[in-house]
Parts: sequence; C-alpha cells; structure tokens
Amino acid sequence: MTDAAIAPEAAPSPSRSGADAAMCRILRVPICPDPSREAQAQRLFSGSILLSALRCLLSYVVLPVLSPLLGAAASVGPAVGLPIGVVALYFDVRGIRRFWLAGHRRRWEITGVYVVVMALVVTLVAGDVSHLLH
Repeated sequence: MTDAAIAPEAAPSPSRSGADAAMCRILRVPICPDPSREAQAQRLFSGSILLSALRCLLSYVVLPVLSPLLGAAASVGPAVGLPIGVVALYFDVRGIRRFWLAGHRRRWEITGVYVVVMALVVTLVAGDVSHLLH
C-alpha cells in the first residue's frame, strides 16, 4: 500500500465565489464556515427579527394610540423607539454574521431579508433623531 492509500483524505475546502469572499471580508468572518453554528444563527435570526418587529409595532401602533390616551408628550415615541432601533440594528448585524459564520446555505437570502429590515429600522431611527432634534 502506498502512503496515499493509508493517509486519510483531507476534507475539500468549500469553493467560494468572489462575492462570498468579499462578504466574508466585510463581515470579518473566516471564509471556511463552521456548520455547527447553524442552530445559533437561526435562533439569533428569530430574536433579531422579533426585536425589529417590536420596534415597528411600538412606532406605528402602540405609541401613536397610547400616547394621546395617556396624555404623554409627543417625544415619548422617539425616546423609546431610538434605543430599541439601535439595539435591533446591532442584533441584525450579529444575525447576518452568524449565518455567514455557519456557512448557511441560505445566507444570501437571509442577508437580503436582514438588509430590508435594517433599512426600515434605519428610516425609523433617522426619523426619531430628527424628531428629537427639532
């Protein structure tokens, strides 16, 4: 037997496209994924999307209805929404990173969902900042 027949074969490294490699550099994650992190990524996705949804629900439903009923000032909404929005954005970025760290097969689709949600939250945060400054 030759040494090649005795030595175990190295696992082939996953081939990554140029776009995958660029995204890994942007997110500061290694190009070689760790599939054991997939469950973590899915839990974080659920939590961060829930937090972003809570931010939108507070901004568009709860605070506009409750603030006038309770006689609260108009600045209550932005004062509550701004920190929630910033935390939501932080967890959204962490969620994207987790999917890329895990090398999840749907990482591009999930990144797209996150980007859309983040755009909505950034719009709300900008509105809150503008409202608080004026």
